[in-house]
Amino acid sequence: MRDDEPIVRDITTAVYVIPTDAPEADGTLAWDKTTMVVASVRAGTARGIGWTYAAAAAGGVIADVLADAVTGRSVMDLPGAAEAMARAVRNIGRPGIAATAISAVDIALWDLKARLLGVSVTRLLGQARDGVPVYGSGGFTSYDEQQTREQLTGWVEKDRIPRVKIKIGESWGARERRDLERVALAREVIGPEAELYVDANGGYTTGQAVRIGRRVSEEYGVTWFEEPVSSQDLAGLAAVRRQVLPDVTAGEYSWSLADSARLIDAGAVDCLQLDVTRCGGITEFLRGSALAAAHNLQVSGHCAPNLHARVGAAVPNLRHVEYFHDHQRIEQMLFDGALNPYGGVLTPDPDQPGLGLTLRESDADRYRRD
Repeated sequence: MRDDEPIVRDITTAVYVIPTDAPEADGTLAWDKTTMVVASVRAGTARGIGWTYAAAAAGGVIADVLADAVTGRSVMDLPGAAEAMARAVRNIGRPGIAATAISAVDIALWDLKARLLGVSVTRLLGQARDGVPVYGSGGFTSYDEQQTREQLTGWVEKDRIPRVKIKIGESWGARERRDLERVALAREVIGPEAELYVDANGGYTTGQAVRIGRRVSEEYGVTWFEEPVSSQDLAGLAAVRRQVLPDVTAGEYSWSLADSARLIDAGAVDCLQLDVTRCGGITEFLRGSALAAAHNLQVSGHCAPNLHARVGAAVPNLRHVEYFHDHQRIEQMLFDGALNPYGGVLTPDPDQPGLGLTLRESDADRYRRD
């Protein structure tokens, strides 16, 4: 390390808990708030930020385990920092909380490095496209017909997003009839031209998923079937994929490159999902995308749209980014630089240093938890 290289001086965290704007549920979980853990990394007077949507415990992992692994390292050597963090969590286990903590710090380091160099993260990575396609995501099982209509209409008519996704697999697959009714409603609202996706969040058995997948494809033109069965059931995913027309997708719970490799090796997915706030940050998102490309697969960014827009613009085999209702709402509420999805595309400003995002702490403080 050269004497004049910028050094990571300290890492701090903040936890924010933001209530949802209505009760929300998918096939296997219900919630009424979202927790965001923000990591701040400093080198001299410069500061980079990153975040993850995870339990508050991720902040403790950053403070107690990761800070020592990264502090004192050169900001220019991010692969080294990523490896140091991966080694530091050996005894606590990487999957889950530790992976989200690593992700937040890695994103903050990329933001800091780009700011120090006076370039955007996308330019630092190497731009592959000007903007990234998005799909509107929500359609919660807890929504009534009016809520569903309003949300879908907003995406397709107001924002001109030509692809949307709703949740199915309600009550762990126990309400198939309502699932099909809601898919029919979605197709009615968005019309025949917009793409329609569904996400079961692992709520079905393999046989159920095959039956539902065939019906929603044949009757309603569904082209994307996310987590029809649990992402832990690689054989089940592969079996569904062989028997339905929609693309079968999974990967939001890939906590490392190895998890993505297992999905690919099992023939479980048509498109690999990656979550930059879970998989290990920007460093691991790029690795996962390259792994997918080596197997002629595209990738899709799961949630956190304003983070995925910046890294996704540097990924040639990116299909799209999930414009998830909760996360886009939080990012619009709390960050300067949040992007507009009009036309179904998020376009980062290539001239904004770093991520081009600044937390409005005066707005965020009301949600902060110590």
